Amino acid sequence: MPTVDAKPSPFTFELDNVALLVIDMQRDFLLPGGFGESLGNDVSQLARTIEPLAALMAVWRAHNLPIIHTREGHLPDLSDCPPSKLARGGIGEQGAFGRILIRGEYGHDIVDELAPLDGELVVDKPGKGAFYATDLSDILEKLNAKKLVVTGVTTEVCVHTTVREANDRGYDCLVPADCVGSYFPEFQRVGLEMIAAQGGIFGWVADSPTLIAALSSQEQK
Repeated sequence: MPTVDAKPSPFTFELDNVALLVIDMQRDFLLPGGFGESLGNDVSQLARTIEPLAALMAVWRAHNLPIIHTREGHLPDLSDCPPSKLARGGIGEQGAFGRILIRGEYGHDIVDELAPLDGELVVDKPGKGAFYATDLSDILEKLNAKKLVVTGVTTEVCVHTTVREANDRGYDCLVPADCVGSYFPEFQRVGLEMIAAQGGIFGWVADSPTLIAALSSQEQK
């Protein structure tokens, strides 16, 4: 049973009941010239997560553990986009990488470095949380997943929402700090502190090298 040195306490999991969630590592959010940058954000704050997340995914795949990718976006006719979200602008408009956050457009898809492999599941979600209006609960039940490692962007929005949703559904979540990112360093710091606060009110926080080391130690037994 791998044990990760985490805050606020060690995080343990079985290899047959854990899954890796990779939240919204999409071109619209991460690439220069994309939607995120068009809003005035520094996309390098998100891009720094790519290398450690790719390394974690490689180890995860080597152990034949499940990876579930998510993409935030909407149907081309925007029928699944809440009016309040649409009213804030951008969604469905023409951007540098196609219509912004529209399924099937270049910008909606995942960055090349983290592209899903054949057989890895991709969940398209219309909201911030990965459980809302998706079949993620059914997927996790079929995988017998009880514990989740949650990565991706952004820390304070889609990652946080997903961790909170998972917590309400009884899942224990570990968030590797170097594999999640925010456009705002202060939001990154506070978002991670909120997860582990009060004895782990929403989950646990560690870093990816510590998680990888816990997995590697399993191989040596």
